[in-house]
Amino acid sequence: MVRCMKTTVEIADPLLAEARRIASQERTTVRALIEEGLRRVVDDRKTAKPFRLRDASFRGNGLRPELVGASWDTIRDLIYGLPEA
Repeated sequence: MVRCMKTTVEIADPLLAEARRIASQERTTVRALIEEGLRRVVDDRKTAKPFRLRDASFRGNGLRPELVGASWDTIRDLIYGLPEA
């Protein structure tokens, strides 16, 4: 047996008007459309793999000793070959 719970949902007026129009055309209810939409979202989220950022680090020994504690401006100038101010 499926149990139902009443709840209140705020829906933007234009979206609700469109949902009512579709429900009328398809001879169904807005409730049925909302349930269908929620089922799709829940199914998508269940099957979707979580995002995993690939490791894009470079080989090396980390920050050069002369840049430890350096400001971003100094590091940027070194990267772009700009003369130090």
